[in-house]
Amino acid sequence: MSFIIDYYNYWIVVFLMMAGFYTVIASGNLVKKIVGLNIFQTSVFMLYISMGKVEGGTAPIVAEGISSYSNPLPHVLILTAIVVGVATTALGLSLVVRIKEAYGSVEEDEIQQQGDDKL
Repeated sequence: MSFIIDYYNYWIVVFLMMAGFYTVIASGNLVKKIVGLNIFQTSVFMLYISMGKVEGGTAPIVAEGISSYSNPLPHVLILTAIVVGVATTALGLSLVVRIKEAYGSVEEDEIQQQGDDKL
C-alpha cells in the first residue's frame, strides 16, 4: 500500500498518458485528437517535474548549512516545452479550421470518403 501512496504522482501521469493516447487512437474527430495530444503532453510535463523534485531540496543558491538542492533544469525545460506546445496546438487547430473549410467536416472518415470519391 505504501508503494501506491508514495508514487501517486506517477500513477496520475500514467493515467493521463493512457487517456490522452486512447483519445488520439479511438477518436475520428480531429479536434478531439488535438485535445488528446495535449493531455498526453501534459502528462509528460508532470513526469519531468515530478522527477526534478528533490525531497528537502532548496533553490540552487549556495548558502550556509544547506546541502541538498533541487535541480532547476527540468522546470526550465518544461517551461520551454509549454511554449512550444501552445504554438503547436495553435498550428494544429488552424489546420483543422482549414480542413473544415475545404472538406466541410472534421471527421476523418468523412474526409477520407470525400478524397476517395474524387479519385
